[in-house]
Amino acid sequence: MDSKSLQHFLMLADTLHFSRASAACHISPSTLSRTIKQLEDELGVSLFIRDNRSVSLTAEGRRLQTYARETLQQWQTLRSTLQADQQELQGELSMYCSVTASYSFLYEILSRFRQDYPRIEIKLHTGDPAEAIQRVQNGTEDIAIGARPDHLPQDIAFRSITRSPLVFITPADQPDLQQRLSGVASKANWQDVPMILSEAGLARKRSDHWFRSLGIKPLIYAQVSGNEAIVSMVSLGFGVGLVPQIVLDNSPLASRVTALKVSPELTPFEVGIFALENKLRHPLIHAFWTQHEKRPQKD
Repeated sequence: MDSKSLQHFLMLADTLHFSRASAACHISPSTLSRTIKQLEDELGVSLFIRDNRSVSLTAEGRRLQTYARETLQQWQTLRSTLQADQQELQGELSMYCSVTASYSFLYEILSRFRQDYPRIEIKLHTGDPAEAIQRVQNGTEDIAIGARPDHLPQDIAFRSITRSPLVFITPADQPDLQQRLSGVASKANWQDVPMILSEAGLARKRSDHWFRSLGIKPLIYAQVSGNEAIVSMVSLGFGVGLVPQIVLDNSPLASRVTALKVSPELTPFEVGIFALENKLRHPLIHAFWTQHEKRPQKD
């Protein structure tokens, strides 16, 4: 049983989905399955209940989940503390963000950090922003950049970078649709509009709340993972989408869509950095966190 095996186990225990867990670990599902089988053989117990439709943890699996999370955190603390005793910090810092965030913030955030700590290697992973907090919680990442949820988990620390409005977008070549949907929203105008929405995450929660408050059951044409895919589908004329303004600011397709001004407005995103509260003392994470503390926030 090594740290890599425990990391792979934790990812499966948190997602309960072999394909998603193996993709997050950058291994094949068959490799993940062998790792789990080796752990079960070593421990002499079954860790998961599997059938053709679902995966669930056994009681023993839940106990190992707690042990694995604590063990990996203690190992990283020890490793970072030993490295901190050296004159210059060195090691590896894992970070997760969306593709949009990598365009919008990373250069500014990382350029100074790289100058101050040249021996700290940043391992960057990009993907669905809805997974940011979970990947920090399960120990896959040290740091993540994403939108602050309405209810922040107690074990997660958050430091704000900027705020971004949530905006509805339409195809740029459909001015009649833009005129119809701009201004005060009404059930008559929005009821039959094909919508392209995030399949999960904060943007989906806020769009659901917005439609529900107006008594509208949206006509959902597509549910997608990733804001960039929403912009692409809207630009092709498939429907109306909802994305953070920062996505448009960095999209090569921005000229092919139009942002609407609607009332009531949706609650904007507060974008920032996530880390586990109990890992802020780790030298590498502490260096990153305290350096950002001195950085002025954007509005």
